[in-house]
Amino acid sequence: MYKKMYLLLFNAITNALKEKDIDTIRKILIKAQTDAEKICMDSNEEI
Repeated sequence: MYKKMYLLLFNAITNALKEKDIDTIRKILIKAQTDAEKICMDSNEEI
């Protein structure tokens, strides 16, 4: 679970750094955060 979350967030940050529009950057990062939270909540692994 942690590897999947890490890669998702790392790739989103990489993609966000390529953007110039702050609203696009914000959307990319918010989506990555919510997707990572969903991975965590859906996981059966112990935190």
